[in-house]
Amino acid sequence: MSHLDPLLAEHYETVLQRNPGEQEFHQAVLEVLGTLGPVVRKHREYVDAAIIERICEPERQLIFRVPWTDDQGQVQINRAFRVEFNSALGPYKGGLRFHPSVYLGIVKFLGFEQIFKNALTGMPIGGGKGGSDFDPKGRSDAEVMRFCQSLMTELYRHLGEYTDVPAGDIGVGGREIGYLFGQYKRITNRYESGVLTGKGLAYGGSQVRTEATGYGTVYFTEEMLRTRGESLSGRRVVVSGSGNVAIYAAQKAIQLGAQVVACSDSSGYVVDEAGLDIDLLRQVKEVDRARISAYADERGTAEFVAGGSVWDVPCEVALPCATQNELDGAEARTLVENGVVAVAEGANMPCTPEAVDVFQEGGVLFAPGKAANAGGVATSALEMQQNASRDSWTFAHTEERLRDIMAGVHDRCATAAEEYGSPGDYVAGANISGFAKVADAMLALGVV
Repeated sequence: MSHLDPLLAEHYETVLQRNPGEQEFHQAVLEVLGTLGPVVRKHREYVDAAIIERICEPERQLIFRVPWTDDQGQVQINRAFRVEFNSALGPYKGGLRFHPSVYLGIVKFLGFEQIFKNALTGMPIGGGKGGSDFDPKGRSDAEVMRFCQSLMTELYRHLGEYTDVPAGDIGVGGREIGYLFGQYKRITNRYESGVLTGKGLAYGGSQVRTEATGYGTVYFTEEMLRTRGESLSGRRVVVSGSGNVAIYAAQKAIQLGAQVVACSDSSGYVVDEAGLDIDLLRQVKEVDRARISAYADERGTAEFVAGGSVWDVPCEVALPCATQNELDGAEARTLVENGVVAVAEGANMPCTPEAVDVFQEGGVLFAPGKAANAGGVATSALEMQQNASRDSWTFAHTEERLRDIMAGVHDRCATAAEEYGSPGDYVAGANISGFAKVADAMLALGVV
């Protein structure tokens, strides 16, 4: 805490006292407040209007039980959350995560990050997040449907296209969004397409939404490299994870001329020196829902390594796309020693604070998740636009919009970092740019 401006240190202490045990939330708040010293010194009106205290306290926090019946007729109980964090810029917007690790602290960390991420996109959306400790792994479609229907039976009353608009996250893909939307429609008797994003193309979804987070991360990486007169072409890339974000980050990197040689899941990682076969990876993970070792079983050029760290594989560009705090200081040092030049977070806060320090001290281009992975929520906002206007755009048009938005996110981060004395520091730039936009809106709306 020694690096915190005295104007902010007391507010961080309040966050610790008011939110005991929520480590991920504490980490996310400290990461943002640690960069805002120059902002609050220049703009005392933010301090006088208690913007820091207000932005760290969610507008609303919902916790409820989700009872459902499994295929054996046994009643199961899960806990679900929705944190409606800040609506100064628009309706709450952020995904739902289904994973055993989900508890209030993780949902609050994600929601807090989402406030600034959404502001960076330039779209009129506030920040929120939700989820449940339900684990969809190994569950039948019928079980997932019954769980989603039970969750929505409580959650629906808090949602609306002008109020709160969830989407997917870890464990929540097109299948889950479909079940959730079906139940919302059934309960409300309204075909309110804009209330959930990440929908299937047949019922109001947007082209590129599936690919958007991964594609956007790679576009941001390309923008960073361009500031040094470089590009992704010919670069050796390693991606962590093998879910939606990882698959499409790898696909876009390959399209831009890179060679992606490794990816992972919770069981280990595969190295494919011939370059990842994206079609096979999608078959294994999206269709068969199998372990990553199945990729190596099918592809002669690939080797599966059980356990271990995918960051041991030498690369020039690293894209952590799995989950929070997956890349630590020791792994960051390994990457730097192996010649990494750029790291962009496809997941939310996948690098520990120590890892971020290692990258920045090593002169590595580093993009925090709230900037680099903003393409997902930006395309969700494009989906909301299409729903509101009863329109449907082509893949090419939507991807062009995404690319422009990511270039804009990069430029906002770079400009803010320069203005406040930290040129090239995308962490500071993202936090400052996102915070200033939300803080100005909060000032304009009064004490609400």
